[in-house]
Amino acid sequence: MSNTVNGHHREVRRPRDITRTQWLVLLGTTMGWALDGFSGSLYALVLGPAMSELLPHSGIRADASGVGLYGGLTVALFLAGWAVGGILFGVLADYFGRVRVLSAGVITYAVFTALAAFTDTWWQLGALRFVAGLGSGVEAPVGAALVAEVWRNRYRARACGVMMSGYAGGFFVAALAYEFLGGHGWRLMLGLAVAPAFLVWFIRRYVPEPPEIRTVIAARQARKAQGHAAPEDRFVLRRLLAPPFLSRTLVATTLATGSLIAFWSVSTWYPQIIRHAAAVDGLPSHTADSHVAVASMLFNAGGVLGYASWGFLADAVGRRKAFAVSFAVSTAGVAYLFPFQHGYGEFLAALPVVGFGLFGALSGTFVYGPELFPASVRATGLALSNSVGRLITASGPLVAGVIAVSWFDGDLGLATTCVAAVGLTAAVGLVFAPETRGADLPSDPLPAGPDQATAPAASHTAKEIHS
Repeated sequence: MSNTVNGHHREVRRPRDITRTQWLVLLGTTMGWALDGFSGSLYALVLGPAMSELLPHSGIRADASGVGLYGGLTVALFLAGWAVGGILFGVLADYFGRVRVLSAGVITYAVFTALAAFTDTWWQLGALRFVAGLGSGVEAPVGAALVAEVWRNRYRARACGVMMSGYAGGFFVAALAYEFLGGHGWRLMLGLAVAPAFLVWFIRRYVPEPPEIRTVIAARQARKAQGHAAPEDRFVLRRLLAPPFLSRTLVATTLATGSLIAFWSVSTWYPQIIRHAAAVDGLPSHTADSHVAVASMLFNAGGVLGYASWGFLADAVGRRKAFAVSFAVSTAGVAYLFPFQHGYGEFLAALPVVGFGLFGALSGTFVYGPELFPASVRATGLALSNSVGRLITASGPLVAGVIAVSWFDGDLGLATTCVAAVGLTAAVGLVFAPETRGADLPSDPLPAGPDQATAPAASHTAKEIHS
């Protein structure tokens, strides 16, 4: 399509180079990430009621201190499982492909989150949260690698950002479900988390394996069969922790760690802060539940915008400036909202802004991450950087619960502010982050000579990554 402006012929760009396969991959990965967010948010919403019921069965007082400490511990177990599962399944995805590993992760987090509805003690719940975390660790790194490898055109960053918005969308749907079904108890809510298991049929039927990773796997297998070894055949974790990838691994890890610490500290405790304020005001429990649900919907509405817009922003101003915007917005929002006493209306006004910044930074780690690593280590690189971040982050909600009791007389707002402030360490990684706007995805060398015929043709030009 073309038109004429001031006598000059101008070509109007339209997304004609987006294929049906690309749309299906984006749909499948976005739904998977949304349902992951749905399962995770359900637990954050019911953490208080669940702990209040389970702690007495465990011989523990269900007061504010007990809920804060043991609730934080179950979140820490989930994040630890997420970290371990992310590395494990990320490695498997680089050796055996993206789609099968993604399907296994979806089933794991869906089934074990739903099984938590049948627990009787807090430690049973914690154990199931750890296993559910193993599966949850798969979705973001493998899904982001899959989208980046299929969307190799100028829309790549935007597609990854849209995929990441699914997580906040899942949080929003969970809040909506809690508004209408929360009165039926926390066990029913966790039972709803089995829904993502039905997505596996769609993924296996409609989401193909990218040609790039098929080429890498076939070439690796061919070299092994012939008894040949190449530098790229070293174990993926060893490659990521040595030059030329080490510096990029450190940058990605620092960005992810800071973003995750801030996000999980805020998202875990703001529902409990609102619920506690409602109790102080003498409001009935169903009103407190409604306050939490509405606040969560607004937080995640801002998150959807933060997630989805990050790729567009990064294409407009560059990856580094887009991270700086997300960090600045989330810092301002947290500094205003949590250290001080605010009414419910002020929480509703500020939470979308906080969500925009926090979710945007998380989106950036998965839009930017695939642009740092070639296909043979891409899923593991994303998983490693985020899993290290989650292992460090796992202590965040627990520490917030502990220091709220030890330092601030139970004030979760001040405790959350202190822990979220640690997230500013991400700015250190940003100083050393290379700008990748307009650059092609890094690629592995194509197999040379007769072996090349044994591997599927790749749809990209081989490029060596330079540190």
